[in-house]
Amino acid sequence: MHTDILICGAGAAGLTLAINLARRNVNFLLIDHASEPFGGSRGKGIQPRTLEIFEALDVADRMIAAGGRYPSQRHYAADGGYHDEVSVQASAATPAEPYGEPLMLPQHLTEGILRARLAELGHAPRYGHALLGFEQDANSVRACVATAAGEIEVRARYLVGADGGRSTVRKTLGVDFPGESLNARAVVADLTLSGLTREVWHRWGKGAGQISLCPLQGTTLFQLQMPIPLEGEFDLSDAGLAAAIAERTGRDDIEVHAVHWRSDYAMSARLAERYRVGRVFLAGDAAHVHPPTGGQGLNTSVQDAWNLGWKLAAVLRGADDALLDTYEEERREIAAGMLGMSTCLLDAARERGDLRRGREQQQLDLGYPASSLSIDERGDDAPLRAGYRAPDAPLLGAGGQPHRLFSLLKSGDWIMLRYEARATPAIAPRRSLRIIDIGKHAELRDQEDHLRTAYGFAPGDIALLRPDGYLAVLTHDESSAALTAYISRL
Repeated sequence: MHTDILICGAGAAGLTLAINLARRNVNFLLIDHASEPFGGSRGKGIQPRTLEIFEALDVADRMIAAGGRYPSQRHYAADGGYHDEVSVQASAATPAEPYGEPLMLPQHLTEGILRARLAELGHAPRYGHALLGFEQDANSVRACVATAAGEIEVRARYLVGADGGRSTVRKTLGVDFPGESLNARAVVADLTLSGLTREVWHRWGKGAGQISLCPLQGTTLFQLQMPIPLEGEFDLSDAGLAAAIAERTGRDDIEVHAVHWRSDYAMSARLAERYRVGRVFLAGDAAHVHPPTGGQGLNTSVQDAWNLGWKLAAVLRGADDALLDTYEEERREIAAGMLGMSTCLLDAARERGDLRRGREQQQLDLGYPASSLSIDERGDDAPLRAGYRAPDAPLLGAGGQPHRLFSLLKSGDWIMLRYEARATPAIAPRRSLRIIDIGKHAELRDQEDHLRTAYGFAPGDIALLRPDGYLAVLTHDESSAALTAYISRL
């Protein structure tokens, strides 16, 4: 079999990458060693920045309709008393930030919606396809894949390993995965039970004896989470989990009717030393593993794929191969920060029972200002810098119809915004570059000055937006040599 991109792993990262490639008409093959899709709730939080990405992929509204808001947490005392606490910060949506709070949606529902979107684009994962090994040369990757019908060889231009923490791709590359064990082990399970209201997230105890039962939005299930001893076997049977719930809650009125999925895992924080080796890339948990605190893992994995997808498509269409080096340059630093934050949140949860989450976890402030892809020719006093997320803004079309800046990002193109330009464009139109005039008599109008305020625009300013919605170039001069060279190169 021949393809441009072979993706190993059909989790959230692999599916996001596949959708991103499919909408750009890039040829790919998505495989997974599992015989069927994952059916549990391991990751259940979708952060606002990830919702913006899912909007560009036309799935955000489906996910919001399928999920729900995070409930308050109800902390029970030993005597049966309790107090409720809002632990996940929610803010009102603004013109610049259309999603003000995280969405709770169990992982299997998130991935199911992504698979449905992929099917609409004419593709589907191939389950029961296990990567056995691969070799690469200057022009291609040759992979051996085991299927139910026997072994096949797949020849691809590039290979992406999104195949989890035990990644076959990473191990075959020989990429080190340094880090540390966090001396924490836990159980997570999806249960059908009675005896608890679904209006709050129930928590008992602190430290090693704590337990939580969270109503999973979009389902009739509860998610069980609790730490367990580092050593020895733990009884994960239905009866064993029911007994643990009774013991840790001190209640006999919580009845477990069925356990739909269960897992125990030891927590660690690890980061791959490299994200790229030749024509092979690592994404998602294959590149970074971490404790689940803060709801960062699935989101960081999706954003890996979002970053890598447009770059692979651009290089396949003739962009400089060096563009692919910026994937590691940009994403590895983000993952390192995420690992540190998740570990600190784990310590706070273990030591103080502190489960509050706020702006830092929403990932709206993450960006790439130090990237070689970021050029900023404005002064240091500008409110927005190259490399950061491009804010949204409501606009009005010349015909009177309302628009949003984010609607432009669905094209997957580069977007050049010319704010109240005084002359014809200095940059000629070309493939994958959309030049948008914004002004009083232009195609789009900033009627309420939301765009000017968010971007710090003055008349004549230029903003070049990357296909992934980050700011590539900010300049006062449309004839800037740096801007011209940048566009010609990419």
